[in-house]
Amino acid sequence: MIEQILKTSWYGKGLLSRSITILLLPLTLIFYLLVALRRAGYEFGLLQSSKVSVPLIIVGNITVGGAGKTPLVIALVKWCIDQGFSPAVVSRGYGREDERVLLRVDSDSDVRVCGDEPLLIAQASGVPVYVGSDRVAAAEMALQDKYDGSSLVDIIISDDGMQHYSLKRDMEIAVVDGEYALGNRLLLPAGPLREPASRLDEVDAVVVAGNSFLQPQPLYKLVEPNSKKTTDYFSGQRVHAVAGIGYPERFFTMLRNLGMEVIPHPFSDHHQYNRAELLEINTSDNLPMIVTEKDAVKCTEFANELTEVWVLPVAAIIDDKLDRALRTCLKIK
Repeated sequence: MIEQILKTSWYGKGLLSRSITILLLPLTLIFYLLVALRRAGYEFGLLQSSKVSVPLIIVGNITVGGAGKTPLVIALVKWCIDQGFSPAVVSRGYGREDERVLLRVDSDSDVRVCGDEPLLIAQASGVPVYVGSDRVAAAEMALQDKYDGSSLVDIIISDDGMQHYSLKRDMEIAVVDGEYALGNRLLLPAGPLREPASRLDEVDAVVVAGNSFLQPQPLYKLVEPNSKKTTDYFSGQRVHAVAGIGYPERFFTMLRNLGMEVIPHPFSDHHQYNRAELLEINTSDNLPMIVTEKDAVKCTEFANELTEVWVLPVAAIIDDKLDRALRTCLKIK
């Protein structure tokens, strides 16, 4: 409820939105001062920032909520492999049981222990992911581990972490939502920003997550991943759409743009599904259910009880501009 009220004030334009914004401005001023003091602490050496021994790419944003970072991380992993690197990913693992625990995530890890986004990255990219609230410790763990049993990690990609200045970076990529952008451009809680909008002037690349950035892929059946259907197969059909991501409406809009008649079921970001709530949706009628990949990794333990549940993967596109920025920052041809 509170989350929805805040989003209304951040992205709305009516009297209610303006009234909520005005009420929250004193708290935003305090938040701004805290952000500025923390940033100054790192700039003047009062707070320690560590450099790892390999190139490190930060993928993040300055707004709260999802903006397409995870698909971009997966695409960057594949790009790095194509360039001959042995990459690993570090992440906090939001929404897991204990975010302080430092661990390696593989494709068969328990989602409740490692978090939904790290597990999705591990499954989709095939590289190890290291999670922990201490990003420096996670990066060091990656460097001490073996990439494929023989070669060492020689590049690290951080899923989120633009505001984690304890870890020095060789490149910063900021992802901005193509629909919501920066909202009212105010800092939390009056606005959605974690840092001032001017922070985008400091990054090496800004990626706008619009329709041309995230490309829908063929859907696969949750209980039988080798069973696939093109998006055209569901065009014109009524479907239940389930999304527990930062902005579920983005997923629903994507399905509508693919020609589907959507019955939306939004959940909070990193929502841990239980059997009852999904069975209630799935058995209410004979309509297909479509979920995001991020949601799918949390539904596998009771997938056999669900019928006609399909997963819609999306692929991030690394365009020529981002490719050039990567090559410049990493000093490769």
